[in-house]
Amino acid sequence: MEALDLARWQFGVTTVYHFLFVPLTIGLGVFVAGLQTAWHRTGKEQYLRLTKFFGKIFLINFAMGVVTGIVQEFQFGMNWSEYSVFVGDVFGAPLALEALLAFFLESTFLGLWIFGWDKLPKRVHLATIWAAVIGSNLSAYFILAANAWMKHPVGYEVVDGKARMTDLWAVLTNSTALAQVPHVVAGSFVIAGGFVLAVCGYQVLKERRSADPDRTVPMRRGAGLAVSMWRTPMRAALVMTAIAGMVVAGSGDLSGKLLHEQQPMKLAAAEGLERDTAGAAFSPVPGVEVPMLLSFLATNDPNAVVRGMEDLQEEYTQRFGPGDYRPNLPVVYLSFRVMIVFGMTTVGLSVLGLWLTRRRRATGPSDGQPAPRGRTLRRRAAGAPREVPAWFARLCLLALPLPFIAMIAGWLLSEIGRQPWTVQGELLTAASVSPGVSLTEVAVSLAVFTLLYGLLAVAEAVLIVRHVKAGPEPAPSVPPASPTGTGGTGDGDRTAVMLQPTLMY
Repeated sequence: MEALDLARWQFGVTTVYHFLFVPLTIGLGVFVAGLQTAWHRTGKEQYLRLTKFFGKIFLINFAMGVVTGIVQEFQFGMNWSEYSVFVGDVFGAPLALEALLAFFLESTFLGLWIFGWDKLPKRVHLATIWAAVIGSNLSAYFILAANAWMKHPVGYEVVDGKARMTDLWAVLTNSTALAQVPHVVAGSFVIAGGFVLAVCGYQVLKERRSADPDRTVPMRRGAGLAVSMWRTPMRAALVMTAIAGMVVAGSGDLSGKLLHEQQPMKLAAAEGLERDTAGAAFSPVPGVEVPMLLSFLATNDPNAVVRGMEDLQEEYTQRFGPGDYRPNLPVVYLSFRVMIVFGMTTVGLSVLGLWLTRRRRATGPSDGQPAPRGRTLRRRAAGAPREVPAWFARLCLLALPLPFIAMIAGWLLSEIGRQPWTVQGELLTAASVSPGVSLTEVAVSLAVFTLLYGLLAVAEAVLIVRHVKAGPEPAPSVPPASPTGTGGTGDGDRTAVMLQPTLMY
């Protein structure tokens, strides 16, 4: 084993761990901002409680994401100095924009949101969370643009063995970035939606086991029923997940076509295609093939030729010199299918949930008339919401890992599928590692990071589980201010007390 092998493991471990928090932060931030907007527009206390409840989870996750992301920056200089030297001029601009513009915007306004509940006018306070959300999405854009350049380098020239940027706009509007950004951001909304569904599912099951009279909020007058307060965020998460799933599918299709043009070896490895094939089949699961589907997905032509790994290997050997230019086939092949199956399962769950929780139609006999066949049926009010079935709530809770696994599998496909290149066609991974770092040094740092990240994972899980079990704050004794008010709400002190300790985590 060489230092290169452990350096790759280290960066892979820290990246996957860090990326557990990034998509949840992106999606959950939008969800919290939406809840606060609903409270601002309606004045309903239910939305305020939900905003505070999910807001604290958002802050815990944001803090953990910042801590774990810092480690990656140090690795560029410690383990990958040759890579940093080559890409430094190109990466400098998008990473500077991410740090000085996007992250500054995100962190500044997030601080104002945390401490401004009883100090800022309601509209200004609402604007702070939306500004923070915009910052987090801008941050994702700049980072993904830099990552996309590694897969499809544009707007540069190589001078004295280093990449020099010649066109910043070309880097930021790279075709790979324009497909990758909506794919990853929409995937983040799927992850956040799956997380919210799991939390709501737990709370619904908890209500079923509890006799707490505050577990329900009354429906509109005349409905004659009471529905859990968790139905509202669950429905919102179901809609968000279903819509985001469609964006993921559309942007994924575009990414597949770009792979055919820009990274044909990755596409061939994802299907296990060895030789150039016209009308190539696609196997959604091992052993099952759909004729000509891969060619159609790659080019919109079912009879088109898709390049195979062995033919590409021969071509790259002649073009770049001796070496193995094929990625790890089992990892790429399996991660592609795990991403698709687990992602589609999560989106399918959201569609099922939308059907189960749809509003009722008027059913049953009219008032004063006997029920047919001697059966007693209660007339359901037209337009009344349906309660969340207990079995579906359990399913949402059990499905929590699925979108996270799908996202991780997608990144494994994206990054391992590019090997042996760090920068496609320009810089090999073997030539990117720091020459002065020994195997022992990388092994020690890998062990330390693994132990540290394991402790952080335990801390994160304990904090979130404890908060979810505790549930939202009790309803305030004083009703919140009118949604058109401009001052505090009367319960800002309680909100500040709840949110400020998050900073110590």
